Formats: sequence, structure tokens, C-alpha cells
Amino acid sequence: MDNLNSLFLIGSLLLCASILASLISARSGLPLLLVFLGIGMLAGEDGVGGLAFSNYDAAYIIGHLALAIILLDGGMRTRMTTFRVGLKPALSLATLGVLCTSGVTGLLAMWIFNLSLLEGLLVGAIVGSTDAAAVFSMLGGKGVRLNERVSATLEIESGTNDPMAIFLTITLITLITQETSSIWQAGLMFVQQFGLGLPMGVLGGWLFVQLLKKVDLTPGLYPLLVTGAGLGLFAATNMLGGSGFVAIYLAGLMIGNSRSRHLQHILPVHDGLAWLSQIGLFLILGLLVAPHEMLAIALPATALALAMIFIARPLAVLLCLKPFFRFQWRELGFISWVGLRGAVPIVLAIFPVIAQVEQASLFFNIAFHVVLISLLIQGSTLPWAAKRFKVEVPKSFEPKRRTQLGIYPEEDYECMVYTVNSDALDQVELRHLRFPSGARIGALFRDQRLIHPSGSTRLQQQDVLCIIGREADLPVLNRMFNEAPKAKQQFRHFFGDFTLAGDAPLKDLAALYGLTISPDQQHLTLGALLKNRFGGHPVVGDQMEWHGINWVVVEVDGDEILKVGLRPID
Repeated sequence: MDNLNSLFLIGSLLLCASILASLISARSGLPLLLVFLGIGMLAGEDGVGGLAFSNYDAAYIIGHLALAIILLDGGMRTRMTTFRVGLKPALSLATLGVLCTSGVTGLLAMWIFNLSLLEGLLVGAIVGSTDAAAVFSMLGGKGVRLNERVSATLEIESGTNDPMAIFLTITLITLITQETSSIWQAGLMFVQQFGLGLPMGVLGGWLFVQLLKKVDLTPGLYPLLVTGAGLGLFAATNMLGGSGFVAIYLAGLMIGNSRSRHLQHILPVHDGLAWLSQIGLFLILGLLVAPHEMLAIALPATALALAMIFIARPLAVLLCLKPFFRFQWRELGFISWVGLRGAVPIVLAIFPVIAQVEQASLFFNIAFHVVLISLLIQGSTLPWAAKRFKVEVPKSFEPKRRTQLGIYPEEDYECMVYTVNSDALDQVELRHLRFPSGARIGALFRDQRLIHPSGSTRLQQQDVLCIIGREADLPVLNRMFNEAPKAKQQFRHFFGDFTLAGDAPLKDLAALYGLTISPDQQHLTLGALLKNRFGGHPVVGDQMEWHGINWVVVEVDGDEILKVGLRPID
């Protein structure tokens, strides 16, 4: 009993320390995942805690469980519309990109550490894939809004590149241990990873959505149902030889895009579960490493990490994206920089230990060091890199709070809360506001008192309005209440002071602004010209320099450009 209580006490102290350490991360700019790793190392056998932990089997199990929950949550928060611009390039990076990164890194590892060719390639395979936990954490926690093409590519890549890394790692372990009879099984496994993972994820996600529509449960049970069903799908897909990681990510995607009224109960709980998984995973991995062993390889491992960041990853991005997709050079530069390594390489580094490969401890320490350098250099500089490569777009204005009313199972009404901060709305009668046809004011609060609004009620500064409407009403409502001077200044600085309609005839603009256009452009609209320039899939924030002007995409509907901003070239 005392041992059990000691375990609970140590676990609670580590958990609380990790959560409170988030304040350090926010103030110092260090990636939060790096802080979790650091706490685990401090609590380990070489740290102040002195905890001896070397159970690789337990770490392997915990790693898979945590990654599954993180991918489920990440899938639920990914919008299906992002696949419009990010699916094909992400899959290219998740397959050929991992192969290229692993190969180049492996050859460098062979030379730096004086390894055999197969051993060097094994190191490359272990650290070759980006990590979903790191990418989701960095993109969601740094307060940076990237253009949709870049963010979608990074998110989908990190959620789907594990099968290639696992295949390469197992194949190379097989070759090193001379288990030649298993090589073909490893090749078949790679085909099965995607061949079974994709349909299992889509089918499982669809079934989960139908189940959520049918059952009527206590609100607190819906998150548990999704977690249990997701982990069941993860395990079943793995047992059949598919990729459980791909399956659970796609299932989360299907659930998150179902617009079910139960999502308001599911998402907040899963946010906490994802954080708990990240904390637990990185604490365990931090406990597993022995820092004194890493010191012996610090310099060569740092050299390998830098080579992967500045050579292997950019080369892979260039070869996989530039010839086939219309990414701008600055977008390619940022995607290269955010090739974050995290828990996945460390979990893969456990494979050689379990398989009793010679020098397995060396491979584990190299992978751990590469992850540390990646989080420290790439993770901590993400906001700087977004501005440097000009892939950041102004944050969109959102209601202070959104809550579904639970009236309909799908396309439910919501209560959207806005605060009046605009001089333009001060003393304006409610009857003069141009609300969407399906939206109504449900309540108005002034000086912490609920008042009954009528058409003649005049708005005042700091009034709080509760508006009943649907998600489709958000764009109009956001524009109506987004009148803060700072937000307007940021918008104009990025998009320009003038906005044109996407369907404006190009020949009329040429006559108005003195532009030179070719005969085959005479019948094009401005939106069509920019759409062709951006490969048929424009996103908000896309820019084109033309005739001394930056033409910036302001608003899109699918693949159609609705508004274009004009900004002088800096």
C-alpha cells in the first residue's frame, strides 16, 4: 500500500509541476513539450529526483496509447476543408518525404558516428518522421495563424507519416538482425498500413458519427464513448495489419466534422485528455533517458540534428513539393523549418532496444538528442519563422463565446456572444443593424444587468449581446462587431487599404490602373487570374506581386476568390 501511495504521490507531483511549468514556457518562449521532457529528465536517475526508470516495454505501451489519443483529438480539430489544399502535398511528404529525409540523415549518421550503412539508415528511419504531438502543440499553442495551405500540409503530414517511418524502422531492424524471412512481411506491412488504415478510419468514423446520433447519454459520457471507440478502432486496425495511427486520426476527422451537437461536450474533455497524454508521454520519455550517456554523444548528435534541420528536411520538401505543387518559395521555406521531431522518433527508438539490436542504446540516445535540438531550435522559433517567411495571416475575429443550444442533432443553432467595442456601433439602434436573415438577438447585457431589447434600443460601448444563429451567420456577424482599432490596423497592414471583388473584369482593372495584360487575359476576372496563379486552390493570405502592387487574397469560398486586397510592395 505504501508503494502504491508513493507512486500516486510522485505521479501527482510530476503532473502538477508540468502544468505549472506551462507558465515558464509562456514567459520564456520555450516549447512546452521541451519543458515536459526537461521535468522528466530532472526527475530521473541523473536528476534531482533520482527515479530509476528503464522499463522500455511500459514506455512503448504508454507511447502508443498517448499518441493514439493525441491523434484522435487532432483529427477532431482538423476541418475537412483543409484537405482541399493540403492532402496531396501532405501525402507526398508523408511517404517520399520521409524516405528522402531518412536516407539523407542515415548517410550522415553513418559518417558522423562511424556506423555501418544499415545502422546509419536505421538512425535516419527512427528520426525521419515529423511528430503529430509536437506539430499540433506548436501550431495550436503559439498563437500563430498560418495560411491554410501551409497549416493543412503540416497537420495532415504529421498525422499520416508514421506508417512509412515504422516500415523503414522494422525493415532495417530485420536486415540488421538477419531475419531475412521477415523482409517480405515488412514490405506487405507497409501496403497494409495505408491499405487498411484509410478505409478502417473512414468507416469507423462514419459508424461513430451514426452512433452519436442514435444514443441519448449523460453529457459526460459522450467523450468517454468516443475515446473508447477510438482506441478500439486503433487496436483493431493494428491487429489486422493496418495503421492504427492513420485510422484513429481519420475517425477523429469524421467525428469533428459531423457538426454533432454533442461536440460541445466532447471537445473540451478531449482537449484535457490530449494534454494529459502529452504530459505523461514526455515525462515517461524524459525519465527513460540517462543524461550522462547523452553527454558522450552531444557534439556529434547535435551535428546530426543540425544537418537534418538545414539539409535533409529542406531537400525532402524541395523534391516532394516544388515539382508537383504550386507552393511559393517562402511557404516551402517554412514547411522545411517546421519539420518538428517529438515523441514518435523516441518511441521508434525503443524498437531496436526491444529487438536487442547491437548499439540500441546509442540509437535511442541519438534520437532523444535530435528531438531535444529540434524542439529547442525549431519549436522556439516558430513565431519568428512564420513572420520571416510571411506565411502568417491576421487572426480572424471570433465571438467571445459560442455554445450550441442542443435543439437539433445537426446544423444546430448556437448562442454567440459579442461585446460592443466599436465607435461605429455606439448609439446605433438595433433596428438599423443588418443581421443575417436567420439570426436574432436573444439577450442584451448592460452594466451586468439583463435588459429587454427592442428595435429602438441604442447600443452602448461594452454592451454584451447574445445572438442566436447558425455557423453560416458567423462571417457577417464577425464583420459587424470586429471594429477594434488594433484589429483593423492589422487587417489593413496585411491586406491593404483597398479591396476589390474577385469577379471584377481584368480588362476594366487594366484600364483603371494602367495594367498590361495579354490578349488571352482579356476575358478573365481578377479572381480567375489569381486562382490560376495559385494552382487552382487559393487560400486567404495568398499574395502575388504584379505591376508594383501586392494582390492579396482576402476571402475565398471553396476554390473561388471573393475579395482581393491591394497593398503597396514593402
